[in-house]
Parts: sequence; structure tokens; C-alpha cells
Amino acid sequence: MNSSLITTAYIASGVLFILSLGGLSNQETARRGNLYGILGMAIALFATIFSSEVTGYALIVITMGIGGAMGVAVSRKVQMTQMPELVAILHSFVGMAAVLVGIAGYIDPEAHFSGIEKTIHEIEVFAGVFIGAITFTGSVVAFGKLRGTIGSKPLTLPFRHLINLIAILVALWLGILFVGAQSKGFALLGLLVMTLIAFGLGWHMVMAIGGADMPVVISMLNSYSGWAAAATGFMLGNDLLIIAGALVGASGAILSTIMCRAMNRSLFNVILGGFGTSSGTVSEGEETREVIATNQQETATLLSEAKNVVIVPGYGMAVAQAQHPVYQLTEILKEKGISVRFAIHPVAGRMPGHMNVLLAEAKVPYDIVLEMDEINQDLSDTDVILVIGANDIVNPSALEDPSSPIAGMPILEVWRAGIVVVLKRSMATGYAGVENPLFFKTNTRMLFGDAKESITGLLNSVRQL
Repeated sequence: MNSSLITTAYIASGVLFILSLGGLSNQETARRGNLYGILGMAIALFATIFSSEVTGYALIVITMGIGGAMGVAVSRKVQMTQMPELVAILHSFVGMAAVLVGIAGYIDPEAHFSGIEKTIHEIEVFAGVFIGAITFTGSVVAFGKLRGTIGSKPLTLPFRHLINLIAILVALWLGILFVGAQSKGFALLGLLVMTLIAFGLGWHMVMAIGGADMPVVISMLNSYSGWAAAATGFMLGNDLLIIAGALVGASGAILSTIMCRAMNRSLFNVILGGFGTSSGTVSEGEETREVIATNQQETATLLSEAKNVVIVPGYGMAVAQAQHPVYQLTEILKEKGISVRFAIHPVAGRMPGHMNVLLAEAKVPYDIVLEMDEINQDLSDTDVILVIGANDIVNPSALEDPSSPIAGMPILEVWRAGIVVVLKRSMATGYAGVENPLFFKTNTRMLFGDAKESITGLLNSVRQL
């Protein structure tokens, strides 16, 4: 394939990637956005593989076959509840790829640069390896926190910010020595030392972030992986990789900023581990208060007698895979003339858009799925609110307790409704590890048990009323 065709294919792929991002910005067009992205990547792979610079097709076919088989196996096995951790570990692959490509590109005996080109190439290599290494270990830690193999509480080492600053300054000093070094062996040693420092920096930065911030961390790591890919594109001289990486990096940074605004936190505060560093407080006397338990029949009666109902889904709904019976309950209530809507918090679940994807999977109509800012003001006029497996995003401590780790975070103010029914397995705290005063309020009813079993029981009870 000649260079003109490759350039044309890369331009087409770039346009499709942009259309993909545009489609993914809206629930109604998300499927089309995915198709655009798949088509763009297919064109890019085809053009790259069949370019004149690529040889050794047997090895390429073997490695693509192995990678493709692993991808299919994992995608068929992973549950929706495991998607956040899957995304995190995939980010680590991109980071490690940038590290390996950068080091391999530097020691490549066939790579010959001189003058300003040599300086630019060395800067590209150093930046790509640095960003890639941080992305790799940071993503691995995020994967562990999401999977539960690493505790969600932040690691607050003494002088942790100073440690990070020193690591960054040492890396920059090594970068100055690396660029323009006369001895390639000395420069390679400096590059490897910097890589180890960046590995440690990525590990420490994410370990210092509390579990409540994992959705933002996933988004930021997505941005890091994009910039690492862009740096790799510069190293390889691949324009499309630069475009794709820049799109991912910029969109991830924008999404992270939006989510931080939704939590009333600055981006630097979250990334540097300033949020979620304490265990929270419980209001005086709350330890001795009792919750008001309810059952499926009583809840079904409340729902049947209501004029409007709002459902607030959380990670517990995802774990129980209750989205399909929730949709069936929604349809039954609508048949009875009851208005039903869904309230989605920007950081519900373990990654951006987690709840939206689950509800879309269950065929819940998009027009009744509303974001926090759209529905919060209506909650005081709502008869019954069902909170299904959500905790931190409906915690009044964010507004009432200045010492809480989630203080200042905008939340769904569900307690303003007539009745709130909370579906939970137990009284355990949410991912932020903060006690929730909502459970003790006089208009709150606790329906304990598996969310899917509880919703299925509600279905049968509502049908009989």
C-alpha cells in the first residue's frame, strides 16, 4: 500500500474517531459511536499492517491471533460489574506498551538521528516512558482497589506530597542528563532509573487516593494512557497514533474535570490524594439509633399508592445484576399510571457512565434517565424514592458534616422525598467508608436483602395489588 493510500486511510480513521467521541457523548447515539470507533480502528490496523514499512507478517498474524483470542475470551467472561476494573487493567497495557516502545526505540541500532532531530526524539522517548510508567503502575493499583485485592482506604505516608515532588524533580534531572548525553550506555541507565522512579510514583499517587475517587481516577488514567499513546506516536512517527492518543488524552482530562466539579473537588486535590484521607465521622448519638426496617409487601403498597417514583441506582444494583427486574418493575408501575424516573449521580458506580450502561443494557428508555442536576430539585415533590445499592451518592454527611471525607460533594438529596426505601444487603458503609445518616431518618425504610431478589419480590407483590 503506497503512502497516499495510507494517509487517506489515516485521515478517514481520525474522522471516525472524532465521530465516535461525539456519539459516545449521548446515550441515544452511543451505539453508533462505538461502531464508528470500531470501523476507524479496523481501517487504521489494515492500513498500518499493509504499509511498506511493515515486514514479518507471520509474526504479526500470530501475535494478533493470540491477542484477539485473549480479548474475545475476556470480553465474554467479564461481567458488567467488572467493567471498571477491566478498563483499569487495559489502561495499564497501554502504559506498559509506551514504556517498551520507548526503550526499544532508543536502543534500536537502526535508528539514526542527529542535531535537533536527535534532541526531539530523546525528549519524545523520555516523556513517553515517564507517562507510560506512571500509567502502568497507577492502573494496576486502581485495578486492585476496584477488585478488592487492595484496600480502598488511601495510603497516607508522612510527607507524601514531598515524596512525589522529589520523585518528579529527580526524574526531570535525569531527563536533562538523558537528552544530549554523549554516552548511550549512561543515557540508557538514566532512562531505566527514571522508569523505576515513575513506576513508584504511579503506585504511590494512586495508593494515596481514597476509594470514593476511583471513578475520577479511572477517567484520569484514561487520559494518561491517551497521552502515552500520543507520545508513542511521536516516537514511531505515526500521525494517526498521535491523533488518537491526543483525542483520548484530551477527552479523559475533560471528563475528569467535569466529574471533579460534580464532587466539588479540584482535579489536583483528587489526583494528589487529598480527598478521602479520613474515615469520616458519625453524628452524636447516631450509634444508638435504630433503622426502620420494611418488607416487600409494605414497599409494594407504598409504590402502588404513589403518584411519582424515582429510582436511584448504585453499585449494589450492578453487583446483584438487578437492572432487568428493575426495568420490569418500572413498566408495571407505568401501567398503573405512576410516573417513574431514574436519578443518576455523575460518580455512581465505579466508573463514569456505569449506571447509564447498565440501564441501557436493560432497555430502560433514555428519556426517563436523568442526571443529578436535572432531577435534584424535583425530589422534594416525589412520593417514593427507591435507592438500590447506592450509598455515598445519597449521604447527607456531604452537606451536614464539614469533617466528613465527602464534605462538599453534591449529592442526590433523596431524604427530601415523602418516603425513601433503601435496598441494601446490610448496614455496611459505602466505598468511601463513611457512615450514612440517611438510614436513620424517620422517612427512611430499609429493605434488607439481595437487590435482585428484593426487586423480583416487589414485582410479584405490585402485580397482585
